[in-house]
This record gives sequence, C-alpha cells and structure tokens, in this order.
Amino acid sequence: AAAAVPLRVCHQEIVKFDLEIKAAVQDIRDCPGPLSALTELNAAVKEKFRHLRDRIQELEQMAKEQDKESEKQALLREVENHKKQMLSNQAAWRKANLACKIAIDNSEKDQLLQGRDILRQRKTTKESLAESASNITESLMGISRMMSQQVQQSEETVQTLANSSRTILEANEEFKSMSGTIQLGRKLITKYNRRELTDKLLIFLALALFLATVLYILKKRLFPFL
Repeated sequence: AAAAVPLRVCHQEIVKFDLEIKAAVQDIRDCPGPLSALTELNAAVKEKFRHLRDRIQELEQMAKEQDKESEKQALLREVENHKKQMLSNQAAWRKANLACKIAIDNSEKDQLLQGRDILRQRKTTKESLAESASNITESLMGISRMMSQQVQQSEETVQTLANSSRTILEANEEFKSMSGTIQLGRKLITKYNRRELTDKLLIFLALALFLATVLYILKKRLFPFL
C-alpha cells in the first residue's frame, strides 16, 4: 500500500507531461515566429521531456522492484509504451520545428519582398512627389513672374497718373495765372473806358467853353451896343 501512492502519482505525472508535450508541439507547429519565440517554446518542451524521462525511469525502477513477476512485466510493458510514446512525441517535435522554421523563413522572405515593394513604391512616390514639387515650383515661378510684370505695369500706371496729375496741376496753375491776367485786363479795360468817357466829357466841356468864348468875343466886336 505504501508503494501504491508513488506509483499512482508517477502514472499521473507521466500522463500530464505527455499531454503537455503534445500541446507544446502543437504550439510550435502553429508558431508564427519570430525565431526567439520558437526558441522559448523549444526550451519549455525540453524541460517537459526531461521531467517525463525522469518519471519513466522512476516507473521502470518501480517495475523492477515489484515482487510479483506479473506486476513487474505489466509495468515494464507500460514503461515501453511510454518510451515509444515519448519517441513519437520527439519525432512530432522535430517535424513541428522543421515546419515552423520553413514557415518563418517563408514569412521572412515575404516580408523582405514586401519591404522591397514598399521601398519601390516609396521611391516611385518620392519621384512623383519630386515631379509634383518641380511642377508646383515652375507654376509658382510663373505666377511670380506674372505678379512682377503686374507690379511693374502698376508702377508704370502710377507713374503715368502722377505725371498726368502733375500736368493737370501745372495747367490749373496756368489757368489760374491766365484768369488773374484776364481779370487784370478787364479792370484795365474798364478803367480805360472810364477815362475815355471822362476825356470825352472834358473835351466837350472845353469845346463848349471855347465856343462860348468865341461867341462872347464876336458879340463884343460886332454888337458892342448890346
């Protein structure tokens, strides 16, 4: 009864490690990478195989220690089955590693090709952007030249307007000067007209006085008695 407990525990642990190894092998088969992840999985599987091997050896030792030959042979057959199962798990482990490494290599190749495609696309994009930038630069230079011409034309127009304004101001000043001259001439003419009238009046008065004097003299000479 004392030996039954460790024997049962040994059986349970062998079954447990066997199931854990099968699950770990499946994880290796499904591992998407990278290689560091695969290395970690393999390290865990190695540890489980070590525990399984130790338990099988313990079971084998227990089988050899059995008193009954029938029980001894039964346990030894069980040990052989566990060893065969362990060898099968090891073969599956190697196949899973091979398949995983091939899948990782293919994935890395695909990523490398995709990287080249991305680099090629980036190169094409850069060339397209460079061409677009060149076209934009040419357009901006054309706009700049057009704006420069417009500014030059505006400056010429402003200069023309300034010259025209100066000419108008000069003409206005001349008109003002001519207006003053005309006003002065008008005043002079008015003054001359007034003087002419005065002169005529004076001449008329002088003539009247002369005639009156002549008539008075004639009267005294011809008609003294009057």
